[in-house]
Amino acid sequence: MKVRKLDPEEHSKTRSLWEEVFTEDTKAFLDYYYYIKTKDNQIYVAEEDNQICSMLQLNPYRLQIEKGCFPSAYIIAVATKEAYRGRGFMGTLLRRALEDMYSAKIPFTFLMPAAEAIYTPYDFRFIYFQNTGELEYSVSGEEECRETLAAQSVTGLEKVVTEYRDTQKMVFSDAALWNAEEMTDFFNRHFANQWQVYAVRNEAYYQTMIMEQQSEKGGVRLMRDNGSLVGMYAYASEDGLEIREPLYLPQYRDAFRLSVCELAEAADRISQGRQKNLKIKVYACPADMKEKEHSLIMARIVCLPVLLGTLRVKSDAAVDCSFAVIDPIIRQNSRVWRIISRPGEENVEVRETEDSEGVLPVNVLTDLLFGRISEKELSQIDGVIVTDHLTEEFAKITKLTKIFLNEVV
Repeated sequence: MKVRKLDPEEHSKTRSLWEEVFTEDTKAFLDYYYYIKTKDNQIYVAEEDNQICSMLQLNPYRLQIEKGCFPSAYIIAVATKEAYRGRGFMGTLLRRALEDMYSAKIPFTFLMPAAEAIYTPYDFRFIYFQNTGELEYSVSGEEECRETLAAQSVTGLEKVVTEYRDTQKMVFSDAALWNAEEMTDFFNRHFANQWQVYAVRNEAYYQTMIMEQQSEKGGVRLMRDNGSLVGMYAYASEDGLEIREPLYLPQYRDAFRLSVCELAEAADRISQGRQKNLKIKVYACPADMKEKEHSLIMARIVCLPVLLGTLRVKSDAAVDCSFAVIDPIIRQNSRVWRIISRPGEENVEVRETEDSEGVLPVNVLTDLLFGRISEKELSQIDGVIVTDHLTEEFAKITKLTKIFLNEVV
């Protein structure tokens, strides 16, 4: 087995393996992916018998983590030919990719797992749980759509419909590539400060999103009131209408629902009335629309000192503690780390030291820093050693719980 990172001009050689393993993906999506996404991604392969037998791809993102912006990578297209499975190809590729990501000082990498059990042995843990909801649409046209929404106790819809119909102040349209700058500004002004961790939104990000949704028979819908952008969301209609990441100003909740109804009505016309009583999935929906929450994104700490340096301390506290970390894969993380902050300052200083107050496996540290477990639970976990003082110091650190990571390509 030969493991290597492909040169950019070789990336297209992996398409046949993708088509073989991920049969659900359409030609339109793969045309988009191999034309757009593989321009600047990294692809690792294992070769044997003069062919590519296994692959792993890293798609680059910039992540905002608290007050700083950092490089990261989304792991995707982890695939092995059926005849070569069970021989450790995936693990070998993943370890090589993690080594390179450590050298690039990536604080953590992330992925959407096909199954949690595949990645827990490599110290990945769930950090993001996505809200999902549903909107109902019945096929008798916009009047019935309005009645359906009214039955869901949506207030003010009549006013929204009247304004839209009578004054044409509300306009819904698909985004074009040149709208990306406006979309970036809208997100950064109204939503960025809601989360501690999210993918940085810039013009390139939104242009890619538009093309990705178009490859799935959709787009990004813009909502305007009197010419001003007041909301936006991604949609796809490849396997029925689905909505992703609706972001709109609070007073335009009903306008968003009306906009979705219009899309559903258009889809119904195209299908010649076959989509009766349509339930429209809404992913990454606002809390007031949430029906359930599902595990979406797993993360793995890569360059631990960089991640520790992103942490913030509660304003009325000062931290000084040290602890050993055990990382069986990225051995550079297996050190004794000291975290220090000064009174009245949120930032922390990270350095190596010799004296330790405790021991934490890297997967447990992941759960702690992302708020999946509390400091008080640490002493009950196998392989963890903590003093009372260390537990108290960990409690002063603001955990990374406000996460918005809906990137799945």
